[in-house]
Parts: sequence; structure tokens; C-alpha cells
Amino acid sequence: MFKRIALYAGLGLAFSSAAMAQTKWDLPSAYPASNFHVENLTQFVKEVDELSGGKLKITLHNNASLYKAPEIKRAVQGNQAQIGEILLTNFANEAPIYELDGLPFLATGYDASFKLYQAQKPYLEKKFESQGMMMLYAVAWPPQGIFANKDIKQISDMKGLKWRAYSPVTAKIAEIVGAQPVTVQQAELAQALATGVIDSYMSSGSTGYDTKTYEYIKKFYDTQAWLPKNAILVNKKAFDALDADTQAALKKAGAQAEERGWKVSREKNEWYKEQLKANGMEIIQPTVELKEGLSVVGKRMLDDWLKKAGPEGEAIIAAYKKQ
Repeated sequence: MFKRIALYAGLGLAFSSAAMAQTKWDLPSAYPASNFHVENLTQFVKEVDELSGGKLKITLHNNASLYKAPEIKRAVQGNQAQIGEILLTNFANEAPIYELDGLPFLATGYDASFKLYQAQKPYLEKKFESQGMMMLYAVAWPPQGIFANKDIKQISDMKGLKWRAYSPVTAKIAEIVGAQPVTVQQAELAQALATGVIDSYMSSGSTGYDTKTYEYIKKFYDTQAWLPKNAILVNKKAFDALDADTQAALKKAGAQAEERGWKVSREKNEWYKEQLKANGMEIIQPTVELKEGLSVVGKRMLDDWLKKAGPEGEAIIAAYKKQ
């Protein structure tokens, strides 16, 4: 009898220890399940589970179901969510480093965008560390173009557009070209288009496909203006509370997700445009005049950014141009 009790007690202790050893995290994302960033996160979550031997369980909350896009960074910083996905340019008003990869025509292709990422990465990591977080990895969106029903042959044609501004950078572009900026996050984009709150915006083919923009807008100007990045942030205290093996598992899964994410982004860029076209959207190559006008906008924004960023900004741009 006593042996049986001891056996049950031992089993109970073993199960209790296993339960205590398992850590559960929440991961909010602002994007739908069909988005390639979220598909990448879904794979990342599985790999963390496998590599950690089940010790770290991450629950993915997509489509802004836990926190809206502008709220995620603060949630991770305050440890309400232990890990989260943000669009760096959403926080351009907070620090110049977040604005950098949203500057038009600074880095327009995947190779250039990755070089820019390498140049800014140490400064991003330093900034997040000062805020009690660490950057696990970052992945670029496909190149940004203009969605509009209006014929746009030069930037003066953008004047008066009801322009979706999802970040300080896109709001600044609206201000320069004379469009009317309206703050709309991706989860609210389809409704804003359907109700006429906006009639244009600048984003990737991925966003256009995910939100079925082709139901409302019939032209996509493939300007390839910039490739903004999503970053995956981890609360530093939550990370430090993990054992060394689990920390290593998380970092390994992050490295794999970064490599995979950049590859998939590049591959799906053309696929997204094909899908937009198949759904009735015209894919338009921008005129020389439009590209020149947008380049002037980009030069102005870069000059303004360098003034704000100071010596650190100059060091990043110098490092980028040396690669």
C-alpha cells in the first residue's frame, strides 16, 4: 500500500516538474493567416517547440486579434506578450533607426535591402536592448508600389488622393505629394476601401492580395520604392528566464525563420503580382517622370532623416554604401 502511494506521489511529482518546466509565450501579429510573414511565424513556432523539446510553447495570435499593430511593441516591452512582430516603420516617430528602411529609393531590391539591414542591424539591436528587448530576426516585405484607380504618370497626379497612411513614413510621403493621409492599419484596410475612407495607398503586392484590394482598386504601379521590414522582438527578461538550451533553440529557430523569410519574400513577390493580375488588376510599370519624382521625394526624406539621425545615421549610410 505504502509502495503504491509512493509510486503515485512520484508520478505526480514527475508530471508537476514537467509542467513547471514548460514555458508558454504569446506572439501577436497584425497580419492574416494567409500572409507569408504569418506562414513563416507558424513554421517558426513549430520549430521552437521541436528544438526546445517542448519546453517553450508559443501561441501565435494573428490578424491583430490580441493587439493591434501599433500596440505590439509596447506589449512586448511591458512583457504582456513575451514575443511579437512589428513593422519597423510604424515607429519612425519614436526613433530615426525605425524609419530608415521606409525611405523611398534608398534600397529598392532584395540585395540592396539586405545590405541595408546588415548596416542598420547593430543599431537596431542596441536600440531594442535599451528598451528591454532583443531582436530575434527581421524579414523584408516585397517592394512597395502604389495602388490607385487614378492614372498616375507623375507625382503631381497624386495630389488629392485619399491616401492610406499606416506609418509616419507613408504619412510623410502623402504630405510631400499633396495627398490626404488617413491612418488605416492592414486589418482595417478592406473596410476602409469598401467605404471610401481611402482610395489609394502604397504597399506591397502581398498586402494587395491579402486584403483583396483588387475588389476596389484596379491599378498597381510597380514602383519598387522600398522594402520595409518586419522584426520579431522578444522581451529580454522573458528570454533571460529561459534555460540556456531553450535560449539556443529560440535563437536557432529565429535564424532559420530569417533565412526562410527573405527567400520566400523574394519568391512570392512575382506570385503576388500574378494573383493581382488574375483578379483583374492592371500591373503598371511607372513612367520615367513618376520614378524621377519619387526619387526626389526619397532624396528629400533621406536628407531630413540624416539631420535627425546625426552621426549614427551617417555611419549607417556609410556602412551600407561600402558593401
